[in-house]
Amino acid sequence: MKQEMSSVDVAALVRELHPRLLDAKITKIYQHSPDEIRVGLHIFKEGRTNLVIEAGKRFHLTKNPEVAPKFPQSFPMLLRKHLTGGRITDVSQYDFDRIIEMHIQRGEDKTILIIELFSRGNIVLLNSEKQIILPLKSISFRDRKVRGGEPYELPQAQISPITATQDQLKEMFAHSDADIVRTVATKMNIGGQYAEELCIRAGIEKNTPAKDIKDLSSLQNALQDVFKPLSTELKPQITLKDGIKIDVLPFPISLYEKNEKISFSTFNEALDEYFSSEAKKKNEAVKVVKAAKEEKTSSYEYRLQKQILALAKFREDEQKLVHKGELIYSHYQTCDGILKVINNAREKGYSWDDIKNILKTSEMPEAKVIKSINPGKGLINVLLDNEEVELDVRLTVTQNSQVYYDRSKKLSGKIKGALAAIEDTKKLTGKKEAPKISKKIQKPKQKWFEQFRWFFSSDGFLVIGGRDAQSNEDIVKKYLQKKDIFFHAHVSGSPAVVIKTEGKEVPETTLLEAAQFTVSYSGIWKSGQVSGDAYWVLPEQVSKTPESGEYVAKGAFVIRGKRNYFKDVILGAALGLELGEEKRLIGGPLSAVKKTAQFILEVEPGEFNQNDISKKIYRLLNEKFEDKKLIKTIASPDRIAMFLPPGSSRVKE
Repeated sequence: MKQEMSSVDVAALVRELHPRLLDAKITKIYQHSPDEIRVGLHIFKEGRTNLVIEAGKRFHLTKNPEVAPKFPQSFPMLLRKHLTGGRITDVSQYDFDRIIEMHIQRGEDKTILIIELFSRGNIVLLNSEKQIILPLKSISFRDRKVRGGEPYELPQAQISPITATQDQLKEMFAHSDADIVRTVATKMNIGGQYAEELCIRAGIEKNTPAKDIKDLSSLQNALQDVFKPLSTELKPQITLKDGIKIDVLPFPISLYEKNEKISFSTFNEALDEYFSSEAKKKNEAVKVVKAAKEEKTSSYEYRLQKQILALAKFREDEQKLVHKGELIYSHYQTCDGILKVINNAREKGYSWDDIKNILKTSEMPEAKVIKSINPGKGLINVLLDNEEVELDVRLTVTQNSQVYYDRSKKLSGKIKGALAAIEDTKKLTGKKEAPKISKKIQKPKQKWFEQFRWFFSSDGFLVIGGRDAQSNEDIVKKYLQKKDIFFHAHVSGSPAVVIKTEGKEVPETTLLEAAQFTVSYSGIWKSGQVSGDAYWVLPEQVSKTPESGEYVAKGAFVIRGKRNYFKDVILGAALGLELGEEKRLIGGPLSAVKKTAQFILEVEPGEFNQNDISKKIYRLLNEKFEDKKLIKTIASPDRIAMFLPPGSSRVKE
């Protein structure tokens, strides 16, 4: 039974599909197995369809696409990044080989998708310079490497049966130690059945040694006769034996003259029917199973669904409350200003109605975020980042934030109760796992400080630092408060670093960690030095107001008064995985990371750029931990890069 397409099949299909696929738009791309991808297409005047590509086996449009996998793999995701929205500009066969080149243009970007159907096969994405962006399978041969970043090298060209001359045939047979059928099948890349057909039409015994062939004209005439349909008219068919499909051909051959056949109007339809029958059966089986599951739902299952929905709602509400608590704190100065304005007005004897009227016409920035006031309860609704948050005028900013955290803790108790109830119901239904529901559970939103560089010191203090000029500005203007401590390296290109003290006394250990954090994430890391100087000052010493005739650039500040120096601070940074109740990647000074992380990697200035070292660390983590999904979620290369100092680094031994 035929398992893969031959180069003759490829030639016939490319000729047939070329006009249909030109200017087709690429939509989504899926991967169904280690060797198979499906490319969604929109063909002009035809509509949506799917192109199946299975490395080493097949390439054709299909009417029977498999069900899309729930979780896309990395290869189709990268193809989507480069190809989605692009249009096919050419489809061609390389040198009568089992290689298809599909050219795609998206805007100004041009890429090539190579489909290898020989041997184990491969699918390779190239840039316009024919350099490999990413292969489905990275493979190294003796004289050829198929790896990202390498130039793509096509196999050595062989003799084409379409253009073969008598001189080429003579040279080929003279250097062969095999019989004619094997020589033609391999050297001309046409496969066994077409090699036998050629011998039949040329009147040559197939076991004749290739070196003994003298009459080349009859063989050349047979070649032209066998492959004439490739340039005239195809007559696609599937060949059967005892009712079982054994071959699919673009045109009939005498080898199957007595076999039963099924004819098709196009070769693509024949290929789809031959190769996709298993996918069709699989899809039908999935539908039957799904229908059986949905046929009847027991009362326990209904209860379980309701409990799961309730759990999802509790978790969603809990996340919203935590987010609002963080929102208040991240807009500390705005909220503090509102509370002070309202409380000062009340102390001066203004009524709530007076305050409302004053705020309506006020030009104060704080007045613009106030949405409504509830005089009876002393509550103010404010709009922070387009989200409505409630403030109690009798509480401080920190206390208002804590109200939301306390309410989220109460929901945590309800969540535990819901989980216990679900486990009890699962036992009654006899199911080990709760059924999945279509309702999406909202992912936890980013904490306010995660937009910056950050770490928690070994004493528990939050330390934040700028990533660029804009975030330096934001840290000083929005988040630097009266009792905080401001750090800066004694060089240009330093992050603005702030220890959030919350009014507490800061130990020397935290000050030293903040100093190391400041110098390590500054331009000193790139310079090749092993240490640097940093200093700290109080918030009132930090200003954007320059001296007369001077200018302060974006992300830079004027420091006035005494500076408290840390001299010759050794550069160093570490990344760690917290694997307790909260699972996350953290970074910062080694002493701080050690405090809470269960796994730690230390980095130092080195030879790998940020992109390469991120991927290297990601590979190390994947080798270390069995839970690949967890590592991908909390410590993907892009997340790792966010915790690395600027410039080149290496993992410290």
